[in-house]
Amino acid sequence: MEQLDRCNDTARAWVTEAIAMVEADANRSADTHLLPFPLPRHWNIDLYLKDESVHPTGSLKHRLARSLFLYGLCNGWIGPDTAIVEASSGSTAISEAYFARMLGLPFIAVMPESTSAEKIAQIEFHGGKCHLVRDPAAVVVEARWLAEDLGGHFMDQFTYAERATDWRGNNNIAESIYAQMALERHPVPAWIVVGAGTGGTSATIGRYARYQRHCTKVCVVDPENSAFYPAWQAGDWTVATGRGSRIEGIGRPSVEASFQPAVVDRMVRVPDAASLAAMRAASELLGRRVGGSTGTNLWGAFGIIAEMRAAGQSGSVVTLLCDGGERYTDTYYSDVWVAEQGLDLAPHLGAIERFLLTGAL
Repeated sequence: MEQLDRCNDTARAWVTEAIAMVEADANRSADTHLLPFPLPRHWNIDLYLKDESVHPTGSLKHRLARSLFLYGLCNGWIGPDTAIVEASSGSTAISEAYFARMLGLPFIAVMPESTSAEKIAQIEFHGGKCHLVRDPAAVVVEARWLAEDLGGHFMDQFTYAERATDWRGNNNIAESIYAQMALERHPVPAWIVVGAGTGGTSATIGRYARYQRHCTKVCVVDPENSAFYPAWQAGDWTVATGRGSRIEGIGRPSVEASFQPAVVDRMVRVPDAASLAAMRAASELLGRRVGGSTGTNLWGAFGIIAEMRAAGQSGSVVTLLCDGGERYTDTYYSDVWVAEQGLDLAPHLGAIERFLLTGAL
C-alpha cells in the first residue's frame, strides 16, 4: 500500500503555515513592561505591575489566545475552514478575533448582553462577530451548541487555559516576571497577586514558582458574585453562584476546569466598589486609565502590603495591569453607571488614600 505523505497534504500544509504565522506574531512582540507602583521607599516593600495592556490586542488575554490557537492547531482541531467559537466577556474574544483574522478563519464570540460596547466594537474591528446571551451562566453552553451547529471548534478557554500554556517556561508570563525582577532590590517576589477568569494565569505562575523552587506565594483575588472564593472557603469545587461578575475578565458563576486550587496559597474576596476605587486611584497615580480587574488586583496587593508592614516584613509584590481603561469609559469610569449599580466608591477611595500615606488598610 502506498504510504500517504502527510506533509504534502493540503490541510497539513495549511496547519504548518498557520503555526508559523502565530509563532511569528510572538516573535514580533517585545516583552511587556514591569512598572514600579509609587510607594514610599522607606517601607522597604516594592509593588510592581506587569503591564499586559501593551500586547497587540491590548490585554493579558493575547497570551492566552496565542496559546489556545497553537494548542488547537497542533491537536488537529483547527483546519483551513474551521469556524472558531469562544465564550468570552470581551478581552479573550478580542485577542482570538485577531488571530482568527490572521489565519483567515471566521470567529464568533458568545458573551453576556452586559459586555461593554467598547469591547464588542473591538471584536468587530478585528473581524469577529458577537452572539449575545441574556443569562451569563449560559454563555459556555450556548457557545458549545453554536460550534456544534456550525461544525466548528469551541476554543473553551475555561477548560484549556491551564494546559495550553507551557508553564515550565518558553517565555510565559511567570518566567518573564522573574527575569524582569532580577535586578530589583527584592528580586524574588514574596507574593504575586492575580485574578481568576479561566484560572490559567494563577496555574501558570503557581506551577512555575514551584518548578523553579521559589518561595513566592500566589494570591488570587475574586470579585463579587464569583464562585471561586466561596468554593475555596468551603473546599467544595462544585459551588456555583449562577451569577456573572461585574468585573469583566475575572470571576465566574462556577469553578472552571483550568483553575488549580492546589497551587494557590490564598484567596481574597474583593468588593466591586473596592475594585473600581483602586482602578480609579491607580489611574490618577499612573497618569493613564487601567481596567477594573487591575483595580481588583491592586486592592488585594494593598491588603497584603499592609499586612507585611504591620508584621515588619520587607519584600516585593507583583500584580498585573490586565488591560487599559479605554474599554470602560461608559461603565467603570462613568459616575452615572456606578450609581446605577448601587456602588459607593467613597469609603474605598478614602481607605486607599490612607493606605498610601500610612501603609495601613
